[in-house]
Amino acid sequence: MAAATPTGFLRSVLPLWLLALAVSAALVASGEHWPQTLVVKPALVWGLVLVPPGLMALWLVAQWRTPGEGESLH
Repeated sequence: MAAATPTGFLRSVLPLWLLALAVSAALVASGEHWPQTLVVKPALVWGLVLVPPGLMALWLVAQWRTPGEGESLH
């Protein structure tokens, strides 16, 4: 794995972290200049909060592999 060293870890994580920071800053800037307040729709909020983690959980379960019979973890 390329991210075994601290420098490799930083090189692999830093671009994604900077992208997330830029997206967050763009959302804050656009929120400050929005002409009117947004109406909170509970169904939409719950969907945005629950659907992404649910999809991630489904993906993890689909990728989950257990050792076969007679195989060792070591």
